Amino acid sequence: MEFANKPVISVVVPVYGCESCLIELCGRIKKTISTIPAQHEIVLINDASPDAAWETIKRLSTEDEQIRGIDFSRNFGQHHAITAGLDYTSGDWVVVMDCDLQDKPEEIANLYQKAMDGYEVVFGKRIARQDKWVKRKSSQVFYRIYDYFSGQVSDYSTANFSINSKKVVMGFRRMREQNRNFPLFLKWMGYKAASIPVEHNSRKEGKSSYNINKLINLATDTIISQSNKPLRLSIQIGFLISLVSFLYAVYLFFRYFFLDQPVAGWTSVMVSIFFLGGLIFFNLGILGLYIGKIFNETKGRPLYLIRETTDETDERS
Repeated sequence: MEFANKPVISVVVPVYGCESCLIELCGRIKKTISTIPAQHEIVLINDASPDAAWETIKRLSTEDEQIRGIDFSRNFGQHHAITAGLDYTSGDWVVVMDCDLQDKPEEIANLYQKAMDGYEVVFGKRIARQDKWVKRKSSQVFYRIYDYFSGQVSDYSTANFSINSKKVVMGFRRMREQNRNFPLFLKWMGYKAASIPVEHNSRKEGKSSYNINKLINLATDTIISQSNKPLRLSIQIGFLISLVSFLYAVYLFFRYFFLDQPVAGWTSVMVSIFFLGGLIFFNLGILGLYIGKIFNETKGRPLYLIRETTDETDERS
């Protein structure tokens, strides 16, 4: 049949704190995909949303068999929710987007059209971010620091909103480390990628769950999991301090034996002890972070646990 030859587009949406957006979101997604045209499915992953999002997802799934829902046993985080959605999709192309309607569903058609030019990944590039100043600047700072440690060149105006081929999704499924960052994983895989400008809307409901502490923790975890440059820097700093200390010791030796100038002891010794002690603890902290990440990975725990799905025949639940 003609319908059977149409591509399947899966839309993965992690859900947290946006219950009132879900009906409009699904309606706009279905309307947009109908213009491509293509078969479609919408996978909504409830990441222990504090509102009644799961009840809304179940109702939507009952009314439309092309909408599927996954309910986490607890909050695992946005990128783990994206992982679950990608694990459960079956589309030829998979769109990942947020649930708060800042990503316009109407842009899916443009992402798909660009992918048809031969790209495996197409990112939505937010030409005018409608986030608060603090969030925009913190994102810029994070990517500059990340680029420094990873040796990559990132674009802070791109995030999760993207369309990905089935080949990319299959590759992503093989990456099972605990510390996850969806767009950085896509860029690491190295498939042919492009970006197109998309309109970015202001948040319709609530506020972002990423506060300063969460952003700092996310940045730390991402850098530690993606780069070992901090360890190399600690070695370089240690070598530099050792060199400076050696040169200073030579200077003191010369003053004492050749210029007959006494060396003031207590102050310089205490300053050196505190300086070196702080540096040692700093380096131990960096080393401890890496050991902690290794410890988490060796546990082999699942990336997420599912309480319930709307697909009763799905054995993976």
